[in-house]
Amino acid sequence: MALKIIDHGSSAYKKMVEIRNAILRKPLGLSFSQEELEKEKDDILIGCFEDDELEGCCILTKEGNGTIRLRQMAVTDILQGKGIGRVLMQFAENIARDKGFTLMTMHARSNAVGFYEKLGYKIVGEEFYEVTIPHCLMEKEL
Repeated sequence: MALKIIDHGSSAYKKMVEIRNAILRKPLGLSFSQEELEKEKDDILIGCFEDDELEGCCILTKEGNGTIRLRQMAVTDILQGKGIGRVLMQFAENIARDKGFTLMTMHARSNAVGFYEKLGYKIVGEEFYEVTIPHCLMEKEL
């Protein structure tokens, strides 16, 4: 298993968009707009690879004041529950720390809150709806 930062617009990035679309958007009847994808140019794009096959990914978006936001965490369906998400999160947190961030936040889907709680994240505030489903704001000091 290799964890890498992915270049925006690369073939690995295109695969990342495919995985995110299949797992996070398509089941909700949604897709990415070109404008949304263009905004990711300044983000930190992270992938987990096995033999050059992308198995999972996430995005870190700088928010200012020492805060970075985790977005678009996705692991291919057949590999969910195998520890890839946990490894991705540890890698993302290490990158964030190395870049001087002290707080990581996210809009976690309600069905994933337990996963993030096991990694030390805490719910902040009330549940809300985003992309048609319930989410919770979560955060962790790095």
